[in-house]
Amino acid sequence: MALTDRDKEILDFEESWWTRPEKKAVAIRSRFGISTTQYYRQLGDLVDSAPALEHFPLLVRRLRRRRIERRRGRYEGAAEQQHPRR
Repeated sequence: MALTDRDKEILDFEESWWTRPEKKAVAIRSRFGISTTQYYRQLGDLVDSAPALEHFPLLVRRLRRRRIERRRGRYEGAAEQQHPRR
């Protein structure tokens, strides 16, 4: 499955959103006309796709790594709360 133009736009935006003057949520709404929830759902699907990895390898690997770190933090944080160290 090849990337659509919209998929490429989302990945391009994710790569350079920080250079824009407005907040990310505002930029998402104005550029794509969708909510941030929809945007991140689509971005998550793209990060898992092989075509996105082929076209944007550095970005996709970085986003995958961040997702793993966030998940690890949530699970390790939950385990520490259940079993406090003495």
